[in-house]
Amino acid sequence: MKAEGYSIRDLEVLSGVKAHTIRIWEKRYKLLVPARTDTNIRYYSDEDLRRILSVSLLVKNGYKISKVSKMNEGQIREMVVNVNTKSTAEPDYIDRLIISMLNFDNAGFYNLATEIIEKKGIEDAISKVFFALFERIGTYWMVGSIFPAQEHFVTNILRQKLIAEIDKLGYGSTRDATFLFFLPDGELHEMSLLYYSLLARKIGYNVVYLGQFVPFTDLVKVAGHIKIDYVFTAFINGFPKEELEDYLVRLREVFDHQKIFITGWQIQQHLPKLPRLVKIIRDYSEFKKYFS
Repeated sequence: MKAEGYSIRDLEVLSGVKAHTIRIWEKRYKLLVPARTDTNIRYYSDEDLRRILSVSLLVKNGYKISKVSKMNEGQIREMVVNVNTKSTAEPDYIDRLIISMLNFDNAGFYNLATEIIEKKGIEDAISKVFFALFERIGTYWMVGSIFPAQEHFVTNILRQKLIAEIDKLGYGSTRDATFLFFLPDGELHEMSLLYYSLLARKIGYNVVYLGQFVPFTDLVKVAGHIKIDYVFTAFINGFPKEELEDYLVRLREVFDHQKIFITGWQIQQHLPKLPRLVKIIRDYSEFKKYFS
């Protein structure tokens, strides 16, 4: 939580509940009792955020705010658990995952992630639920409502799930072409790279996966050691535009005949000048359309 707590605008962004609605719930139903600064500005706590998330989930699933507001914390948790066993809408899934994250509920998060994958299949689970979850987490991080351990908690569970799905596919390939997947040295956000590698395997390509923090010297050695047809990498962490463009030029020199595909937040931000045979992949459907 930020040192001074959350403003009502923060609560609106984080919970999806309009500030006007929060004020009504606060005044009419005494749902929240905000603290005040020395200058009489209202602010809210982590507990207030968790309560808003839980109450919002119940209201979206048909419970009356007048009834929910009279419940104590134990009763609200019990009702949320009850809803969790029944609700399968994507926004509800995300709310439930967020609540498990905030409470470091290991079993709850793991079991819900398993349920989502079983019901939706790995592709829809990742692209429609888990990556939407990471967008929410990004918003939480920007306003200071979560700390790194909570993001790592979520990432490691979902990473395990994704690797397990990849493992089920084995290493057989039906196409005579090899993909190299890697992240540049210093880059650690691996989820999207793992997902793209899963798609490549499912389509039938041979995949060489190097993972995070790959030194450039290692790429040079790989290029001289095995036949690579396609190179795929992502840029998510802070990467100045000039350095990014320089990196792409050097990558093009190493893989001089291969097609290189790039994705990630930094690509969207900078829109770098692209060397020949370098293509931006904007989303997963574009990847599947291009390579299927």
